[in-house]
Amino acid sequence: MSLLIAIMAAFAFTVGGVFMKYSQGLSVLLPTIATYGLFLIGTTLQTFLMHGADLGITYLLVLGLEAILASLFGICIFHEKLSPTNLSGIFLVVVGVACLRANIK
Repeated sequence: MSLLIAIMAAFAFTVGGVFMKYSQGLSVLLPTIATYGLFLIGTTLQTFLMHGADLGITYLLVLGLEAILASLFGICIFHEKLSPTNLSGIFLVVVGVACLRANIK
């Protein structure tokens, strides 16, 4: 259950990041509102997740999942390119998230 909440929080933060990009520096109203709303949802989910869990591990788990999702969204939505160095970094994040997940109760 905690992994599902972490994924949902990371997804909310990542989609909020997509709307952040569309907000053009917070100058377009609807994407700006969506950014704040999704960040609020992500923060709420992460707060529930942190109840009774280690701060560092929980925070890094959500952050790692968010980094992976942001990379995938960047490729799929904004057609961003990944270099071999970027791919290596994403691989290390995936391994790190797996290691962190092993310590979540």
